[in-house]
Amino acid sequence: MIYPSTYQAARLIAPKVEAIFAEHLAAAREKGEEDLAPQPTAKVVEAILDATFWASLRKEEGHSPKISLAFLPPQQAGNPLLFKQRFKLNPGILTKLAPGIERAGIHLGIWADEGELYIWGTTVSIPNFCFVVDVSEPALLVIKHRRIYGFGKFTNVAVLKGDQVKMVDGKSTSIPDCPPMLLSLLDLTAPSYWNDSVNVLIQLAVSMRAHARGGTLLVVDNENNNWLQSIIKPVQYYVQPSFSGLSKLLQQDRKESSQIFWQTALKREVDHLAGLTAIDGATIISNNYELLAFGAKIGRAKGKDNIDELAFSEPISGGDAVVVHPAKVGGTRHLSAAQFVHDQRDATALVASQDGHFTIYTWSTYQNRVQAQRIDTLLL
Repeated sequence: MIYPSTYQAARLIAPKVEAIFAEHLAAAREKGEEDLAPQPTAKVVEAILDATFWASLRKEEGHSPKISLAFLPPQQAGNPLLFKQRFKLNPGILTKLAPGIERAGIHLGIWADEGELYIWGTTVSIPNFCFVVDVSEPALLVIKHRRIYGFGKFTNVAVLKGDQVKMVDGKSTSIPDCPPMLLSLLDLTAPSYWNDSVNVLIQLAVSMRAHARGGTLLVVDNENNNWLQSIIKPVQYYVQPSFSGLSKLLQQDRKESSQIFWQTALKREVDHLAGLTAIDGATIISNNYELLAFGAKIGRAKGKDNIDELAFSEPISGGDAVVVHPAKVGGTRHLSAAQFVHDQRDATALVASQDGHFTIYTWSTYQNRVQAQRIDTLLL
């Protein structure tokens, strides 16, 4: 039988997670979707979270485990790597296997037989709405699932950090002026193809957060140069002509046979642009992804007022919008990004902090003020 957990947060969150997956799977079946994963019960969720949490606190040859577990039978795993013998799901086994499966996209397959969870092998292919638990650092667990539309970042359901639990709240998709990037991260029915412009912005955000140095990315209108009014002259690293590596790649007509090569090229271009955000100052791209400048210093545009308030929210339970001074959201990098969007209202600013926080700044016509949404819970 599946033994009760000793990780209290797992016990607390398991029934909620079961209900969320049950709702998603029922809605998908009603729409006629195929290749759907099995529904995880609360006991399964609790047991997998418990084993994964305690494994995350262990070390193997000085390294903490970085693992991804997926709940599915081998028959739904495409072309799986099958172990000759099953292994019981426990922290010790997870710690031993972790060094060989820590690369992105590889999952340990977990299934249940006669009331006991076991590890059957590994896979790089999982069905829609498959229950997945990722751990990338000690005591940090992310519950997520694969989107219906294949490519793109998995959709996060909840984040557990020690005894702290953050449940992703999809109600943010219904707020007026919801940024398309946040809508795509939250909306389970939104297509997330690799060449979708909104999803590319998400990939840029993930890559920015990954370099862990902090940074600012400004997305401006390619129809005018109004953004220059908010940049201190001279611009140290002005790109002339604009660099269009990512832009041209997104415009390519691709054949299915070359998809994997195109995806590899796209990741390279995304990492190229995102890497520039580690340089002091802001990186500026047009809304068709041409690089215009980097290392730019933001200043208040002539004739514009200082920003003194914005609406701050986080798409988690209890994260409803509050009006605060921009300095309450973060340091100088956040304040300058908020001022930029306040002055250039057709722009979007993405700000990564060194502590892992990530914030989107956009102008809300409905609220007539800048809105800041912290989305690091969705990017993990």
